[in-house]
Amino acid sequence: MVSAPDRRTILVTGAGSGIGAAVCRRLAGPDIALLIHTGSRRDRAEAVAEACRQRGALCEVALGDLAEPTTARHLVAEAERHFGRLDGVVANAGFADRRPIGVLDEAGFDRSTSVILRGLFGLATAARSLLIQSEAGRIVAVSSFVAHVFRLDGDVFPASAAAKAGLEGLARSLAAQLAPDGVTVNCVAPGYVAKDADSHAALDEAGWRRAVGLIPLGRLGQPDDVAALIAFLLRPEGGYITGQVIHVDGGLTL
Repeated sequence: MVSAPDRRTILVTGAGSGIGAAVCRRLAGPDIALLIHTGSRRDRAEAVAEACRQRGALCEVALGDLAEPTTARHLVAEAERHFGRLDGVVANAGFADRRPIGVLDEAGFDRSTSVILRGLFGLATAARSLLIQSEAGRIVAVSSFVAHVFRLDGDVFPASAAAKAGLEGLARSLAAQLAPDGVTVNCVAPGYVAKDADSHAALDEAGWRRAVGLIPLGRLGQPDDVAALIAFLLRPEGGYITGQVIHVDGGLTL
């Protein structure tokens, strides 16, 4: 174990690229320790870790499929093993499934809910006692506009929408339960966010152009647009905000 008594320790899931990686870079500094999770691409997570180390953060990498019930417990245990504490959890791991009802199968639906919804449940359950011990325990769950926007001129993601809507309901329940212990729980709901060049995207080029036309600010979000809010909610300054779903979407949900 690396002693980190003066460093806030944050576990970020799905942090090998995109929003998760941007959160790690935003947080990185001499007062931070990070457990950087990815499903299987260790090379990506190690690259994020190295960038954060250059900014003074202590970093460790952990792999695991959050659809597996034991993974959440393993990640929390790894944070405690490496750093001796856990102050915040960013439940970011997930993916978009565009398959409509009639094409979407039960296995696909179950995988969305397992990774996104049950993943948060597992992380919160495993991390609860450590977060209560923190002076400023935090959970931030990454939701999505797909749980809020249902229009014929847009994209519909039934499995993702159901999983993210459940995530928001669970987060609010957690916020009520953990508020007496000083732990805050919030959701951040991104809109259409640009993907890393080598990452899988749910939309093709025409789909991204159509998406931009739906956004009042006229551009896609960047991962750091979302990471900026998540980082704020994790800090002491965000301590009077709990049980909220905050949209970062360029006005998409107006």
